[in-house]
Amino acid sequence: MTISYNWLCDYLPVKPTPEELSVILTRIGLEVESLEQFESVKGSLEGLVIGEVLTVAQHPNADKLRLTTVNTGQGEPLHIVCGAPNVAAGQKVVIAPIGTTIYPASGEPMTMKKAKIRGEESHGMICAEDEIGLGSSHAGIMVLDASLQPGTPAREVFKPVQDWVYEIGLTPNRMDAMSHLGVAKDVCAYLNNTENTSKYKALIPALPALPKAATAYPISVAVENLDACPRYSGLSITGVTIAPSPEWLKNKLLAIGVRPINNIVDITNFILHETGQPLHAFNADAITGKKVIVKNLPQGTPFVTLDEKERKLDAADLMICNGNSEPMCIAGVFGGMQSGITDTTQNIFLESAWFSPASIRPTSFRHGLRTDAAARFEKGVDISGTVYVLQRAAALICELAGGQVASEVTDVYPTPKQQTAVTSTWSYIRKLSGKDYPEDKIVNILSSLGFDILERDAEKLRVSVPYSKPDISIPADIVEEVMRIDGLDNIEIPSQVLITPAANPKPDKEKVREKAANYLAANGFNEIFTNSITNSKYFTPEVLERTVKMINSLSADLDVMRPSMLETGLESVSHNLNRRNDNLMFFEFGNTYAVQEQGKYEETAHLSLYLTGQKRSENWMHKAEPVDFYFLKGYVQNLFRQLGITGLQWSEATTDSLQQGWQISVKNKPVVTLGAVSTQKLKQFDIKQQVWFADFNWNIVLGLLQKSDNFYKEIPKFPAVRRDLALVLDKQVKFAAVEAAAKTVKSSLLQELNLFDVFESEKLGANKKSYAVSFTFQDAQKTLTDKEIDAVMDKLVKAFEGQLQAEIRK
Repeated sequence: MTISYNWLCDYLPVKPTPEELSVILTRIGLEVESLEQFESVKGSLEGLVIGEVLTVAQHPNADKLRLTTVNTGQGEPLHIVCGAPNVAAGQKVVIAPIGTTIYPASGEPMTMKKAKIRGEESHGMICAEDEIGLGSSHAGIMVLDASLQPGTPAREVFKPVQDWVYEIGLTPNRMDAMSHLGVAKDVCAYLNNTENTSKYKALIPALPALPKAATAYPISVAVENLDACPRYSGLSITGVTIAPSPEWLKNKLLAIGVRPINNIVDITNFILHETGQPLHAFNADAITGKKVIVKNLPQGTPFVTLDEKERKLDAADLMICNGNSEPMCIAGVFGGMQSGITDTTQNIFLESAWFSPASIRPTSFRHGLRTDAAARFEKGVDISGTVYVLQRAAALICELAGGQVASEVTDVYPTPKQQTAVTSTWSYIRKLSGKDYPEDKIVNILSSLGFDILERDAEKLRVSVPYSKPDISIPADIVEEVMRIDGLDNIEIPSQVLITPAANPKPDKEKVREKAANYLAANGFNEIFTNSITNSKYFTPEVLERTVKMINSLSADLDVMRPSMLETGLESVSHNLNRRNDNLMFFEFGNTYAVQEQGKYEETAHLSLYLTGQKRSENWMHKAEPVDFYFLKGYVQNLFRQLGITGLQWSEATTDSLQQGWQISVKNKPVVTLGAVSTQKLKQFDIKQQVWFADFNWNIVLGLLQKSDNFYKEIPKFPAVRRDLALVLDKQVKFAAVEAAAKTVKSSLLQELNLFDVFESEKLGANKKSYAVSFTFQDAQKTLTDKEIDAVMDKLVKAFEGQLQAEIRK
């Protein structure tokens, strides 16, 4: 939200300095994120003065230059070389003396210095309007009114506007502060509280008598959808002249970043930022049947908006239509091409209405039209102020565009809204705020904000909420208002903080997550954060059946909650690959979403790994090595070791998204799916190199963790012993089967087995291969003997021969 200091001061009975006002705004919850100076003319003509040309002579060394002497009202006349063809003695001109910085309409600022031009000294410049930012003409120097006195500062003559602009970090519930008048009311309430008075009130612009047109121009109004439009006000104004706005209006809009267009459009924008109430001006001559109908139109009705785009309407879009039910405007969002104000418009119909936020927000997002009007209607505007705002705008149109009111105010408001009443106790206000507020102070603050005191006794307070604050409905909201206006920095900090120590459950989920993240980051992974909302085109119809769909989607490309982590991660992979960042190691903590039976939803936490490119870049010692399954598997297994999870069970799990996929289970619970992303899935993201993916079900991981942080045990004092075996097996036998057979030999001495070589040769026999496996034995209580180790090895050999039909190579 952008607020102009000068504009805001128009409504304040006192005028704090820009810095003081910045402090006040932040104290009352309107945090000032930035404070910047605005100048209607860059540099504000600082240092420029009015001069009188005394003499003009031809430059001896240049045909197009003149030697002038100029009286600037101080000291000796200045000698200035001038190239303007229209310079003449007796003229009053703008002078930039030595040391003055000028800011041209285009180009960089320039500071005047004493110069020698074709052999003649020049002590400044006689300025054209484009050279000092007052216009774009460079035909010659500016010739001013002859009555001006030499030495008069140019800023006193041209009066450039200087302003300060606040950027306020407005919270979504504060629609009452989305206008200069709304902010002014808060500032006045703060001043009243500071001085314990009620004398400060925002200066609400008065409504003058409006000129009446000789010929009436009535336009009737019918509201068919009163739920979406409970109140609609309108007024006809004839005889307007479309022209540029006056400078004061242009400067107010420019200060807050709004581009001036013409007097009618500028007035509606001015009123929007003054009061927070959006308006819309129709070309009255384009309203067929001299009737306005507020209604919904059939699904798919075409409508051309002001940006010259044809849009297909939704049946839920509220429309402003003419007497033939033809659309003229998307209510509260955007105007139409056929009924808009043009340079030839003479008669207008001015609209001031209250539209339901539940109607405006979906329509705004549906058509991608995020206008200032829609932003205010979707938060809720002051329904009680529509007629006042209409008359305020009409007064400005009559003043600045020469219009005359040609109808009575039409106000369709069949069911006036009742004010919200809130009851709170004094003790509740003090308890929730943490401050012992006197009762009179609370009443003074609320009264200054426009609350009416309905009831007050020793125990409680009952107030009616002003229509401009639709977000206030419960006692806690009243406490917030009191704390804001008293100043959020006035809440005392207690000298003692008394808390009850919390017993955190084991394991600590955040610590576990941090431990996993630290391990991955230390090994070269980068953490990514992707959007939980993604595009439904990535998924098959079968997957979409259980996918959570967005009712009010942010855009056409973001319409479902992601059912898997893979697709949003591949978007990041693709983004990096397209920018020549080819070697990637990503990890992400995130959630997936699914629809369960009977309308229930499921949210699952995940840890996902994405690897692609080279695991080791090419150099003089090593060749480049691409990422492969075993590279990914190593990190997955190490993560389990970091978390103290053992008993991994491997099985194949190829899916539509993965080829060469595997699943790791622990205690028969599927924990991880990993493998290479399928070619079909990579094509969706235009990825041309292999990507490896691992997906941890983080909920299951947390459930498998020990309930204690103690993972420590004493290091054995006695040495470990290694024995090796070469097993000849059928080619289809995987090493996982060897591990499973070894585990059937229940021996506490066997600590580890490891595959260190795979050998294939026709000499071994048809469809045969050899696994070279090492076995590590250790006893924590004593040194092992050969007899003890041989006994275990014999059991292992028998298990391999019996279960795998293995042949032991000797």
